[in-house]
This record gives sequence, C-alpha cells and structure tokens, in this order.
Amino acid sequence: MDVDHPELDARWNSAARSETEAERLDRNWSSLLQELRVTQTGVQLLTGFLLTLPFQDRFATLSAWLHGVYLATVGCSLTATVLLVAPVGMHRLLFRRHKLRPLVSAAHRFAFNGLLLLGAALTGVAIVVFGAVLGDSAGVFAGVVTAAAMLVAWVVFPLWMRRLGG
Repeated sequence: MDVDHPELDARWNSAARSETEAERLDRNWSSLLQELRVTQTGVQLLTGFLLTLPFQDRFATLSAWLHGVYLATVGCSLTATVLLVAPVGMHRLLFRRHKLRPLVSAAHRFAFNGLLLLGAALTGVAIVVFGAVLGDSAGVFAGVVTAAAMLVAWVVFPLWMRRLGG
C-alpha cells in the first residue's frame, strides 16, 4: 500500500480488505476519531494548565523572553485545540449529508496541523518550565531536546517504517 498514491491505496483496500469506498471512508473516519480522542484530551489539559500560569505569583518574575515564549505557546495550544476539536463540529454539520469523503479529508488536514501545533506547544512548555526553574539556557536546551524527540517519534520513525514497507 502506498499512502502517497490514493488510487493504489483504494485498489489495495478493495483487493486485500474486500471493502468498498464507503467502508474504507467509515474505517478511516473511525481511526481518525480514535486518534482525536487521545490528542483532544491532552491538548485540552495542556491548554487549561497554560491558562492558569499567569495567575501564579512566580509568573511575574519570569523574563520578558519567557513571557514571549509563554504567549506563543498559549497561541499554539489554543489553535491546536481548535483544530483538533474542529472535526467534531464538521461532522455535526455534515453527517447525514453523504459528505464523508470531504469530511475525512478535511479532518485529516486539521488533525495533522493540530498535531504540529501541539508539538510546538509542548516545545514551548519545555522552554518555559525549564527556563523558570533552571534559567533561559536550560529552557532552550529542553525545548530543543523536546522538539527533536517529537520530530523523531512523530515524523522520522513513521517515515522510516513507511519506507520499509509491509
């Protein structure tokens, strides 16, 4: 199966799974919903945590740089929340209208971009937390390590697995 070539994917699904396009779309939608359930909970908890930080006494003592990173992190987390929850709203407006193909396609794009922003938010959290506890240099180091770990786990390893095939 080659995910870069939808026509090959459709033929493989038809031959290997004996499934129709509608069944494939239903399966893809169900898989996407399972993934969104995991990420929605995490990003919502992260956003809630971030929204409480400015109300802590120590927040005022952070450097202007860490305040800037914090605000960028909140922006990423809020936008990730919007993108990762959006497929639910899309489904509410589109279900029973036989729009599963565009729904799955749009929800996939929203989820992918939401994950990218979630990764940016997690990187920002690492920078702010380590920066507040150990200083700006430690914060930058923690952010780089976090971003690298996510890049390897979320992109490099899956692409390596895809390249191996089967």
